[in-house]
Amino acid sequence: MLPPAGATPDYQLGGAYEPAEGVGVVGRDRSDPPADGVYSICYVNGFQTQPGELDDWDDDLLLRTDGETVFDPDWPDEALLDTSTSDRRDRIAAMVGPWIRACGDAGYSGVEFDNLDSYTRSSGALTLDDNLALASALVDIAHTAGLAAGQKNAAEDAAELHERAGFDFAVVEECAAYEECAAYAAVYGDAVIDIEYTDGLPRPFAEMCADEESPASMVLRDRELLTPSDFRHVFETCR
Repeated sequence: MLPPAGATPDYQLGGAYEPAEGVGVVGRDRSDPPADGVYSICYVNGFQTQPGELDDWDDDLLLRTDGETVFDPDWPDEALLDTSTSDRRDRIAAMVGPWIRACGDAGYSGVEFDNLDSYTRSSGALTLDDNLALASALVDIAHTAGLAAGQKNAAEDAAELHERAGFDFAVVEECAAYEECAAYAAVYGDAVIDIEYTDGLPRPFAEMCADEESPASMVLRDRELLTPSDFRHVFETCR
């Protein structure tokens, strides 16, 4: 089942809390339970290691260049997974698969897979086809577990991710700020959930809400995705 079209979203990867009144879609980390009474999306980092989990992975499943593990330059505690061979992809799926099934068992309705574009940070060691092959396997696991599968970001690959890997909807960050929303809408229609961040607004959020190219499901959050107990927490919707 797809996320309800036009529902007000919240993105709670920084910690779970009671959704505000009127929220219909909530994204949470796989380590947290789903939100009660709303469509909940489980976050899974399927193409890079999660912070603090590097040692859980076999060394040969981590991408290496000149003997050195390759880390995401924007997230230096996340190593890129090596999707370059069928054997490695199968072993990565064997690691990630239980997380996906656990999301379904916990009561989530959907799952989003982050870092689909890790190949763009691999200096040519990985390809889109490599990541598409792994994505297809992860989407199959999600569907078997009764979960809708969400593409995370990667606007330039949306059509292929939908057609070749089978993604059902998209969870995107700052598509309004970067004028990428139309690329997702062309593939997923109303099944696009957008999170904008306070430190990346090119214009007032109200103007972005009024823009006909912005998704109906859009929220403004603080970059750290803090909980309401922190004074820096920001949660603003278009309604």
